[in-house]
Amino acid sequence: MRKRQISLAMAAALAFAAPVLAQHSAQAETTLRIAMTAADIPTATGLPNNGFEGMRFLGYPIFEGLVLWDLASADKLAGLRPGLAEKWEQASDDNKTWIFHLRRGVKFHDGTDFNADAVIWNLDRYFNKDSAQFEPPASGMSRARVPIMGSYKKVDDYKVAITTTTAASYFPYMAVYLLFTSPASFEKAERQWAKVAALPAAGTGPFKITRLVPRERVELTKNDGYWDPAKKPKVDNLVLMPIPEANARLAALRSGQVDWIEVPPADGIASLKAAGFTITSGSYPHVWPWFYNIGATNSPFKDVKVRQALNYCIDRAGLVSLLAGTAEPSVGWLKKSDPNFGSPANSYTYDPKKGKALLAEAGFTAAKPLSFKVQISSSGSGQMLPLPMNEYLQQNLKEACGVNVEFDVIEWQVLLTAARATPDAPNLKGAMALNISSPSSDTGIMARYFAAANFSPNGFNFEQWKDDQFEEALKTLSDSTDPKVIADATRKAHERLVDNPPWLFIVHDLNPRAMSTKVKGFVSPQSWFVDLTLVGMQ
Repeated sequence: MRKRQISLAMAAALAFAAPVLAQHSAQAETTLRIAMTAADIPTATGLPNNGFEGMRFLGYPIFEGLVLWDLASADKLAGLRPGLAEKWEQASDDNKTWIFHLRRGVKFHDGTDFNADAVIWNLDRYFNKDSAQFEPPASGMSRARVPIMGSYKKVDDYKVAITTTTAASYFPYMAVYLLFTSPASFEKAERQWAKVAALPAAGTGPFKITRLVPRERVELTKNDGYWDPAKKPKVDNLVLMPIPEANARLAALRSGQVDWIEVPPADGIASLKAAGFTITSGSYPHVWPWFYNIGATNSPFKDVKVRQALNYCIDRAGLVSLLAGTAEPSVGWLKKSDPNFGSPANSYTYDPKKGKALLAEAGFTAAKPLSFKVQISSSGSGQMLPLPMNEYLQQNLKEACGVNVEFDVIEWQVLLTAARATPDAPNLKGAMALNISSPSSDTGIMARYFAAANFSPNGFNFEQWKDDQFEEALKTLSDSTDPKVIADATRKAHERLVDNPPWLFIVHDLNPRAMSTKVKGFVSPQSWFVDLTLVGMQ
């Protein structure tokens, strides 16, 4: 009887302790909460929208490519590393064909195998409009990011060949943007992409999606079965929240609603530092410009003198001051310190006298001022603080050079769609420029944005800019495998971007973030993307 009483007492104690132990276990889990600048959760079918912020948070952490970015260092420009392909090379008999050797033993989050069949299935999803899995929005982004995709085939279960339409030494820098989703996700969702995100979709990455609430949050958990043991996440859970308004993000951090915010408001940085929050920033390949609509009927920007004039009219140093030093002046696509900047004839200092003289040569004077509309966003990936920045530029151009600018403020994803419009498309509403922040990380990006073959709507050359000297330099660097030849041609190409500018070059962002001191291990890479597997919570 005594033994039975003891046993009952022990059982009762264990029953009481169980929820306490479970609660303790739950408390031991670490959760990192991040406030994005996006107005909504990026699409979660495997290739997110919302620009590169979408790729940063709902792309690479969950869905991976054959090639990945190396984001472990802040000391050098981010390069490439093997991803779902262990290695790759150009075919010995054809410099347009690339052979990718796939990593063995990789599983999608749903337990199915990653192999050559999965690669071909996903490439058909992006590039074959007759495939059952064709996804138009993902296809539009992929075709713009990889405009030279030609054909592809399975060589064996762990080898695929991809052939481009033209020789491209930089093709791996394009392949990095093609992400892979489990084909089983599509079948489970009754072959409807609208239902895939609700499953949620399965990738191969270090995190997997567990819950998604549109316009509110998406919850991720670490993938314990991740193929790279060295890259397993240090946090158990990750929560991403879209908070597009800068002061709302600031309030969320101060109140403890989140642990990390993208792009704190410039006038709040000093007070955040004083309150003990961590502010991170660093150089990365990013430029914040206006894209000139050169191709539009009656566009004033058909005249290179007008495009050059505005580059002399703006006070970049004043704008950097407004941003509390979280940016630096941009006088080209690349930073002036970049070895590939070259030696262009034009050096865009703040010189209103020269700007007005060039405008006058083009027929614009005080009696007949230059006037045009710019489409801008209220927030978005890499957009920094677009409303106060554009208001500053509007006043600056008026006061310095008599230029009248009006704005059409639209949502970020709508603005991204506008960048693939034809010059006189109705959705541009007569806009002669777009304010879209852009990467400047490699020659693959340069080709995407400025090659004449990539005129909108097929590619990212929204401006429909064509320069014969640029085309010649681009062909040279595309065909070559010699690093010196590639570097020399890149410098020549960049000189043309400065002297015959398709953009108004404004600033380069310094990528500010604000974080709780509980966030540990973050590296601010020279990239648009971040390695979330390095981040822990104290």
